[in-house]
Amino acid sequence: MRPNFHPLARDEFKRAVREYEFRQRGLGARFASEVERAIDRIRQSPVRWPLLEEPVRRCLTQVFPYAVLYSVEPDGVFVVAVMHCHRKPGYWRDRVHEP
Repeated sequence: MRPNFHPLARDEFKRAVREYEFRQRGLGARFASEVERAIDRIRQSPVRWPLLEEPVRRCLTQVFPYAVLYSVEPDGVFVVAVMHCHRKPGYWRDRVHEP
């Protein structure tokens, strides 16, 4: 089962792919693959990754300074943010309690 994305999380993921691709051809695809690998690790073992703030967990990507923030829901994984680890910490908090 594929995870559900908060609409803003999907947008920031796409934006980061474009930014990396602009820096260097092929780098956007490498970034996208790394985020997908992180999501696959989450899907395989969703409670393995540490809680950042209840109920949000954080899985760091490798190579890139990003983390996939997610919560474990009854119907699967909900991606709250694809967050750059060195910019605006906590910006995603409002996404957790949205209806």
